[in-house]
Amino acid sequence: MKIIKVKNNQEAGIQAAQIILEKIHANPGCILGLATGSTPITTYQNLIKAYEHKQVSFKDVITFNLDEYKGLNPTNPQSYRFFMNNELFDHIDIKIENTHVPSGLHTQNPALYDQKIHKAGGIDLQLLGLGVNGHIGFNEPGTAFDSLTHVVDLDPSTIAVNARFFDSIDLVPTQAISMGLKTIMNAKQILLIATGANKAEAIAHLINGEITPNWPCSILQQHPNVVIIIDEAAGSLLK
Repeated sequence: MKIIKVKNNQEAGIQAAQIILEKIHANPGCILGLATGSTPITTYQNLIKAYEHKQVSFKDVITFNLDEYKGLNPTNPQSYRFFMNNELFDHIDIKIENTHVPSGLHTQNPALYDQKIHKAGGIDLQLLGLGVNGHIGFNEPGTAFDSLTHVVDLDPSTIAVNARFFDSIDLVPTQAISMGLKTIMNAKQILLIATGANKAEAIAHLINGEITPNWPCSILQQHPNVVIIIDEAAGSLLK
């Protein structure tokens, strides 16, 4: 587990984008696992900047996103498909058919998403954020470590945190489709970003804590290739 300490989210975005760019330069057809939320926005901004300066091409890159709200249409501004198009895909030369986000509307078995990932060759690098309760993807506390892509009931704390993106907390979906913890652990490399004091407890459990489903992020201790980017506030409780 490699830990990179930065001053703030802006620096985290620069560092994370550089790691992703190195992966693409080494393999222009690599498969990236991507994340949503406020944390990776600066990473995506730096990837867009690199593309605009002709430092990288995404034309052969394939992406799989971690999760999607259940019940939201892809054109809904709060959907994660809309987020990814708006924050990254619409600004680079990636082929939209090479970008995958779990469907929030289909009733088919969510585990088919894992089959799609496997057929593509597996995820080379998975980008992760971190929930205040230790969730990665939308794998809330108590999620089985051997879980594949599945429908999850969102924890009240997650709903409360995500309410800032909606006009009302009553509009926040209560379920989502998420890659499972086994799906995430199958990635060849994992890159996790956590910034802010509200992530300090989760980071402490991730790095120093017992490996337990009560803190889903703790499973990353068992992955052979993890890079964690944290700012001073997020790392404030580390031993």
